[in-house]
Amino acid sequence: MGTLSVDQSTRVDLRQRTVTDLNQALHQAPAGSQWEVLHPDGQHAIAAGLAAPITVKIEGHVGYFAAGMNEEASVEISGNAGVGVAENMMSGRVHVHGSASQSAGATAHGGLLVIDGDAAARCGISMKGVNIVVGGGVGHMSAFMAQAGALVICGDAGDGLGDSIYEARLYVRGKVGQLGADCVAKEMRPEHLAELSGLLAQAGLDHDPAEFRRYGSARQLYNFHVENAFAY
Repeated sequence: MGTLSVDQSTRVDLRQRTVTDLNQALHQAPAGSQWEVLHPDGQHAIAAGLAAPITVKIEGHVGYFAAGMNEEASVEISGNAGVGVAENMMSGRVHVHGSASQSAGATAHGGLLVIDGDAAARCGISMKGVNIVVGGGVGHMSAFMAQAGALVICGDAGDGLGDSIYEARLYVRGKVGQLGADCVAKEMRPEHLAELSGLLAQAGLDHDPAEFRRYGSARQLYNFHVENAFAY
Protein backbone atom coordinates (compact mmCIF):
# COMPACT_ATOMS: atom_id res chain seq x y z
CA MET A 1 0.00 0.00 0.00
CA GLY A 2 3.05 2.28 0.24
CA THR A 3 4.04 4.75 2.90
CA LEU A 4 1.75 7.54 4.02
CA SER A 5 2.53 10.98 2.64
CA VAL A 6 3.44 13.57 5.23
CA ASP A 7 1.49 16.76 4.60
CA GLN A 8 0.32 19.71 6.68
CA SER A 9 -3.18 18.21 6.84
CA THR A 10 -3.75 14.48 6.48
CA ARG A 11 -6.71 12.13 6.99
CA VAL A 12 -5.98 8.46 7.75
CA ASP A 13 -8.60 5.69 7.73
CA LEU A 14 -7.49 2.80 9.95
CA ARG A 15 -9.75 0.43 8.05
CA GLN A 16 -7.46 1.01 5.10
CA ARG A 17 -4.10 1.53 6.80
CA THR A 18 -2.43 -0.05 9.83
CA VAL A 19 -1.64 1.61 13.15
CA THR A 20 2.04 1.04 12.35
CA ASP A 21 1.62 3.01 9.10
CA LEU A 22 -0.07 5.81 11.00
CA ASN A 23 2.45 6.01 13.83
CA GLN A 24 5.43 5.96 11.48
CA ALA A 25 3.93 8.87 9.55
CA LEU A 26 3.13 10.80 12.72
CA HIS A 27 6.71 10.38 13.94
CA GLN A 28 7.91 12.06 10.73
CA ALA A 29 5.22 14.74 10.62
CA PRO A 30 6.30 18.39 10.42
CA ALA A 31 5.59 20.69 13.34
CA GLY A 32 2.17 22.28 13.12
CA SER A 33 0.67 19.58 10.91
CA GLN A 34 -2.89 18.40 11.58
CA TRP A 35 -4.08 14.81 11.37
CA GLU A 36 -7.50 13.21 11.46
CA VAL A 37 -7.74 9.48 12.25
CA LEU A 38 -10.91 7.66 11.20
CA HIS A 39 -12.27 4.29 12.36
CA PRO A 40 -9.81 3.54 15.17
CA ASP A 41 -12.16 0.71 16.22
CA GLY A 42 -10.49 0.19 19.59
CA GLN A 43 -7.03 -0.58 18.22
CA HIS A 44 -4.06 -0.21 20.56
CA ALA A 45 -1.14 2.25 20.80
CA ILE A 46 -2.64 4.78 18.38
CA ALA A 47 -0.62 8.02 18.27
CA ALA A 48 1.96 6.66 20.72
CA GLY A 49 5.42 8.13 21.12
CA LEU A 50 4.77 11.47 19.43
CA ALA A 51 7.54 14.02 19.93
CA ALA A 52 6.56 17.10 17.92
CA PRO A 53 3.95 19.89 18.23
CA ILE A 54 1.34 18.37 15.92
CA THR A 55 -2.42 17.95 16.29
CA VAL A 56 -4.07 14.53 16.04
CA LYS A 57 -7.86 14.12 16.16
CA ILE A 58 -9.04 10.52 16.56
CA GLU A 59 -12.69 9.97 15.62
CA GLY A 60 -13.82 7.03 17.73
CA HIS A 61 -12.84 4.68 20.54
CA VAL A 62 -9.23 3.65 21.13
CA GLY A 63 -7.68 0.65 22.90
CA TYR A 64 -4.66 0.37 25.19
CA PHE A 65 -1.95 3.03 25.56
CA ALA A 66 -3.32 5.62 23.14
CA ALA A 67 -1.12 8.75 23.11
CA GLY A 68 1.37 7.04 25.40
CA MET A 69 4.74 8.77 25.91
CA ASN A 70 3.32 11.91 24.31
CA GLU A 71 5.65 14.88 24.02
CA GLU A 72 4.49 18.26 22.68
CA ALA A 73 1.61 16.89 20.59
CA SER A 74 -2.09 17.66 21.08
CA VAL A 75 -4.21 14.50 20.81
CA GLU A 76 -8.02 14.50 20.92
CA ILE A 77 -10.00 11.28 21.20
CA SER A 78 -13.67 11.55 20.29
CA GLY A 79 -14.67 8.42 22.17
CA ASN A 80 -13.59 6.23 25.06
CA ALA A 81 -10.02 5.15 25.81
CA GLY A 82 -8.68 1.80 27.01
CA VAL A 83 -6.05 1.07 29.65
CA GLY A 84 -3.14 3.48 30.04
CA VAL A 85 -4.19 6.44 27.91
CA ALA A 86 -1.42 9.08 27.99
CA GLU A 87 0.79 6.71 29.99
CA ASN A 88 4.22 8.23 30.65
CA MET A 89 3.25 11.47 28.90
CA MET A 90 6.01 14.08 29.07
CA SER A 91 4.28 17.22 27.75
CA GLY A 92 1.53 18.37 25.41
CA ARG A 93 -2.20 17.77 25.79
CA VAL A 94 -4.38 14.67 25.56
CA HIS A 95 -8.16 15.12 25.66
CA VAL A 96 -10.55 12.17 25.90
CA HIS A 97 -14.09 13.21 24.96
CA GLY A 98 -15.48 10.15 26.72
CA SER A 99 -14.42 7.88 29.57
CA ALA A 100 -11.10 6.15 30.24
CA SER A 101 -10.22 2.70 31.54
CA GLN A 102 -7.63 1.90 34.20
CA SER A 103 -4.31 3.68 34.78
CA ALA A 104 -5.05 6.84 32.81
CA GLY A 105 -2.00 9.10 32.91
CA ALA A 106 0.09 6.51 34.74
CA THR A 107 3.68 7.64 35.49
CA ALA A 108 3.17 10.78 33.37
CA HIS A 109 5.78 13.50 33.90
CA GLY A 110 4.09 16.57 32.42
CA GLY A 111 1.45 18.04 30.16
CA LEU A 112 -2.32 18.03 30.60
CA LEU A 113 -4.68 15.05 30.39
CA VAL A 114 -8.40 15.85 30.26
CA ILE A 115 -11.07 13.15 30.51
CA ASP A 116 -14.60 14.44 30.03
CA GLY A 117 -16.29 11.34 31.48
CA ASP A 118 -15.21 8.91 34.19
CA ALA A 119 -11.84 7.28 34.76
CA ALA A 120 -11.55 3.75 36.13
CA ALA A 121 -9.17 2.44 38.82
CA ARG A 122 -5.65 3.79 39.34
CA CYS A 123 -6.08 7.04 37.48
CA GLY A 124 -2.84 9.01 37.89
CA ILE A 125 -0.94 6.12 39.48
CA SER A 126 2.66 7.20 40.17
CA MET A 127 2.09 10.52 38.39
CA LYS A 128 5.28 12.55 38.30
CA GLY A 129 4.24 16.05 37.30
CA VAL A 130 1.30 15.70 34.92
CA ASN A 131 -1.94 17.59 35.50
CA ILE A 132 -5.08 15.46 35.09
CA VAL A 133 -8.65 16.79 35.03
CA VAL A 134 -11.50 14.26 35.16
CA GLY A 135 -14.99 15.60 34.48
CA GLY A 136 -16.63 12.61 36.19
CA GLY A 137 -15.47 10.26 38.93
CA VAL A 138 -12.45 7.97 39.37
CA GLY A 139 -12.13 4.39 40.55
CA HIS A 140 -10.22 2.89 43.46
CA MET A 141 -6.52 3.48 44.15
CA SER A 142 -6.34 6.60 42.03
CA ALA A 143 -3.20 8.71 42.58
CA PHE A 144 -1.47 5.74 44.21
CA MET A 145 2.13 6.81 44.92
CA ALA A 146 1.46 10.09 43.11
CA GLN A 147 4.67 12.09 43.33
CA ALA A 148 3.98 15.46 41.69
CA GLY A 149 1.37 17.31 39.67
CA ALA A 150 -2.35 17.73 40.25
CA LEU A 151 -5.36 15.44 39.88
CA VAL A 152 -8.73 17.22 39.63
CA ILE A 153 -11.80 15.02 40.13
CA CYS A 154 -15.11 16.72 39.44
CA GLY A 155 -17.16 13.69 40.53
CA ASP A 156 -16.65 11.07 43.22
CA ALA A 157 -13.45 9.18 44.11
CA GLY A 158 -13.30 5.49 45.01
CA ASP A 159 -11.54 3.91 47.97
CA GLY A 160 -7.79 4.17 48.40
CA LEU A 161 -7.46 7.67 46.94
CA GLY A 162 -3.88 8.92 47.26
CA ASP A 163 -2.52 5.77 48.89
CA SER A 164 1.19 6.30 49.69
CA ILE A 165 1.05 9.73 48.06
CA TYR A 166 4.08 12.01 47.96
CA GLU A 167 3.64 15.67 46.95
CA ALA A 168 0.90 15.56 44.30
CA ARG A 169 -2.18 17.72 44.92
CA LEU A 170 -5.63 16.15 44.73
CA TYR A 171 -8.81 18.20 44.29
CA VAL A 172 -12.19 16.46 44.63
CA ARG A 173 -15.62 17.98 44.12
CA GLY A 174 -17.73 14.92 44.96
CA LYS A 175 -17.68 12.23 47.61
CA VAL A 176 -14.52 10.35 48.59
CA GLY A 177 -14.42 6.75 49.75
CA GLN A 178 -11.92 5.54 52.33
CA LEU A 179 -8.68 7.46 51.88
CA GLY A 180 -5.49 5.56 51.14
CA ALA A 181 -2.58 5.23 53.54
CA ASP A 182 -1.01 8.58 54.48
CA CYS A 183 -3.56 10.61 52.47
CA VAL A 184 -5.42 13.30 54.41
CA ALA A 185 -7.68 16.27 53.80
CA LYS A 186 -5.75 19.53 53.65
CA GLU A 187 -6.45 23.24 53.75
CA MET A 188 -7.41 24.86 50.46
CA ARG A 189 -5.20 27.94 50.39
CA PRO A 190 -5.35 30.79 47.83
CA GLU A 191 -2.56 29.29 45.72
CA HIS A 192 -4.49 26.03 45.48
CA LEU A 193 -7.70 27.82 44.47
CA ALA A 194 -5.71 29.64 41.79
CA GLU A 195 -4.15 26.43 40.48
CA LEU A 196 -7.51 24.65 40.44
CA SER A 197 -9.22 27.56 38.70
CA GLY A 198 -6.59 27.51 35.97
CA LEU A 199 -6.84 23.75 35.42
CA LEU A 200 -10.64 23.85 35.22
CA ALA A 201 -10.43 26.64 32.66
CA GLN A 202 -7.91 24.69 30.57
CA ALA A 203 -10.29 21.71 30.61
CA GLY A 204 -13.23 23.87 29.56
CA LEU A 205 -15.11 23.38 32.84
CA ASP A 206 -16.88 26.11 34.81
CA HIS A 207 -17.14 24.54 38.27
CA ASP A 208 -16.61 26.81 41.25
CA PRO A 209 -13.20 25.98 42.80
CA ALA A 210 -14.72 26.62 46.23
CA GLU A 211 -16.79 23.43 45.80
CA PHE A 212 -13.64 21.27 45.86
CA ARG A 213 -11.66 19.83 48.74
CA ARG A 214 -7.90 19.27 48.68
CA TYR A 215 -6.11 16.07 49.71
CA GLY A 216 -2.43 15.32 50.05
CA SER A 217 0.26 13.55 52.00
CA ALA A 218 0.41 13.43 55.79
CA ARG A 219 4.16 12.77 55.26
CA GLN A 220 4.24 9.87 57.69
CA LEU A 221 5.60 7.28 55.23
CA TYR A 222 8.65 9.17 53.98
CA ASN A 223 11.23 7.57 56.26
CA PHE A 224 12.26 3.96 56.78
CA HIS A 225 12.85 3.12 60.44
CA VAL A 226 15.07 0.07 60.87
CA GLU A 227 13.52 -0.78 64.23
CA ASN A 228 10.23 -1.38 62.37
CA ALA A 229 11.77 -3.44 59.57
CA PHE A 230 9.70 -6.53 60.30
CA ALA A 231 6.47 -4.51 60.09
CA TYR A 232 6.92 -3.51 56.45
